[in-house]
Amino acid sequence: MFEATDFKSVFDQFTNQKILIIGDVMIDTYLWGSVGRVSPEAPVPIVSGVIEENRLGGAANVALNVKAMGAVPILCSVIGNDDRGKLILELMEEQLLSDVGLVVDNHRVTTQKTRIISGNQHLLRVDEEMDIFLNKRVQEEFLELIKSLLESGGIDAIIMQDYDKGVLTPRVISEVISVSERVAVPVLVDPKFRSFDLYKKVKLFKPNFKELVKGLGLDIKKKEIEKLRKAVQKFQKQQQIENLLVTLSDQGVLTSGNGEHVHIPAVKRDITDVSGAGDTVIAVAALSLIAGMSPAEVAAVSNLAGGQVCEKAGVVPISWEKLLEECNQHFKSQ
Repeated sequence: MFEATDFKSVFDQFTNQKILIIGDVMIDTYLWGSVGRVSPEAPVPIVSGVIEENRLGGAANVALNVKAMGAVPILCSVIGNDDRGKLILELMEEQLLSDVGLVVDNHRVTTQKTRIISGNQHLLRVDEEMDIFLNKRVQEEFLELIKSLLESGGIDAIIMQDYDKGVLTPRVISEVISVSERVAVPVLVDPKFRSFDLYKKVKLFKPNFKELVKGLGLDIKKKEIEKLRKAVQKFQKQQQIENLLVTLSDQGVLTSGNGEHVHIPAVKRDITDVSGAGDTVIAVAALSLIAGMSPAEVAAVSNLAGGQVCEKAGVVPISWEKLLEECNQHFKSQ
């Protein structure tokens, strides 16, 4: 598949790409500590020596991955007029991410996921969020902003990163896809359950296994690749999706596009934390597809990228240098 591929030349093309990322943003908060004893009040561990760390999550993590690969991300989302919303703006400034695509909704709560971790052991997660769809007024403001960014030109692709927190409403999904067709900008989607079947005529659709079986109401096991392939092809035809990429964690990825239906096994790794791997996969897939890789090549490179970030604790973006090194080692040795 990659016998003559010059990965350095392909990766260098990423610097010319500008990606619009639309979806739910959040703060990923980590409370790192150590467990030395069990509480006398209840059979639960006591975490001491806690260090708190805040990171950008959700669609903002996709933006960080796009930036880490050398491209230019423009993040479009809605945050609350609250302390968490202000924290997102501060974290974006620290990461040199533009806030030109953000809308502030006075009636919305900014999502925060707090994880309590001892060593590499994930003990507990607390979610504070609002997942109702944006109201009509905010939707209109948000759509006008997105349309102006698209119509100004220079956007190479749109990533719709859906975390089911309400930013990607049926109307937003429909109108963004409609405008993308008019301005000839490809759309790539990382879906969730609520709006699973609303994404039609997109360039790439990337559910994970859980999202696929729940979204389609399937009773299929992860290792039943042939059954999965048939279900994917049927859905792909029904939705008029050009490329479909399903991530299967320890079973690798399944891709369907360009007349190819390929299952790529996972690379064996020491898995620490799977959080954020899907964000990395969609970011690398978008950049690779625009750079001219075939669907199978896109799936293979994205598979490596998703695996690499699983080796680290917490939600972290991919490393351009490390991914390039592994691509050269892994594919040239096959």
